[in-house]
Amino acid sequence: MLPWTALGLALGLALARGGAERAPQAAAPQGDLLFLLDSSASVTHYEFSRVREFLGQLAAPLPLGPGAVRASLVHVSSRPHSEFPFDRHGSGAAVQDAILAAAQRMGNTNTGLALAYAKEQLFAEAAGARPGVPKVLVWVTDGGSSDPVGPPMQELKDQGVTVFIVSTGRGSRLELSAAASAPAERHLHFVDVDDLPIIASELRGAILDAMQPGQQQPQLRASEVTSSGFRVAWPPLLTAASGHYVLEVAPAAQPAAARRQQLPGSATSWAWAGLAPDTDYRVALRPEPHLPPAAPLLLHVRTLPEEPAEEAAEEAGPERLVVSHVRPHSLRVSWAPAGAPGYHVQAGPLRGGAAQRVEVPAGRNSTALRGLAPGTAYLLTVTAAFRSGRERALSATACTPEAERARAPRPPPPPGPGARGP
Repeated sequence: MLPWTALGLALGLALARGGAERAPQAAAPQGDLLFLLDSSASVTHYEFSRVREFLGQLAAPLPLGPGAVRASLVHVSSRPHSEFPFDRHGSGAAVQDAILAAAQRMGNTNTGLALAYAKEQLFAEAAGARPGVPKVLVWVTDGGSSDPVGPPMQELKDQGVTVFIVSTGRGSRLELSAAASAPAERHLHFVDVDDLPIIASELRGAILDAMQPGQQQPQLRASEVTSSGFRVAWPPLLTAASGHYVLEVAPAAQPAAARRQQLPGSATSWAWAGLAPDTDYRVALRPEPHLPPAAPLLLHVRTLPEEPAEEAAEEAGPERLVVSHVRPHSLRVSWAPAGAPGYHVQAGPLRGGAAQRVEVPAGRNSTALRGLAPGTAYLLTVTAAFRSGRERALSATACTPEAERARAPRPPPPPGPGARGP
């Protein structure tokens, strides 16, 4: 019996060792990944093809399929367009092929409209999205937008979406840092369009990390931070019928000076006002009733220093554009108000082609754009650049008229009756 006992013990140890070696394997990532692709006319055909190749390279090695990662692609244009839903392709290779086959849509850069549409895609089961799995948005942009980006992007983040941004253009670092998930150094990349492959591996790893089980914990988020207040938002934890929230804010140095607000279970945000400038605040949110008792969600926010009135006025961007002197090959664009240290004006054909950029010094509020193509619709963008690094932009469209054709000389009228020849 001893040899069999020894053999059984050896087999048992081998099986135990094998189980111990397999135990550390991490759970497979699972989530819905949405690519937001700038497909507007402000992007050249070359840039679009390079970004398309990058997204395909990013998607190909991902563990896509049922029960794992699913991917979808939405175009930014005058109107958002879905290239394929989450449940269309079951492998990384199939998603890569679908991305490479996507055609540029052209039109305006209505990123805010596309983000609102993306919110529907990320949470709609009709688009193949799945409830209860992590949501990740990857937005590749040349840095400009014809409509506001901040509010719809904040709504996505408030609902738990992790936002990665890759900028290949001249976007404002401050504005894009606010739009990306925190910390910005992990979720925001500025890369030349020809160098996109350099970040593919790092970005893919960060996306998979965001989709690991347990990474999407409920958390408070702050936005619209000013010198006297800020907005706090959180993912849905209750319903109107299941309970309520108790929200508390207090200066970090004076916990006894706390302010409290009771909110219904359907609430997902609240704006605090009347706070002191340049002050650290501690925010706590407690869902009630909550069984078993849970620790509150916590957040630390610092209000901005109080800005002098003249500094705030200095950073007022253009609010009105006027296009005049429109000719087949040129036009003039003017704007108001004009108080920034400098401006740049960009004109790009809506149907594709190279865009031109004109630098305008301080003190001027108009410039002429020349070398335009006749009979062509253009997207005109005036951007005010401030010393703080912030930028404020406003866009409009204009169309050059067709060039007049040279007229052939009219033949002289035929001689009348009785007229003599030469």
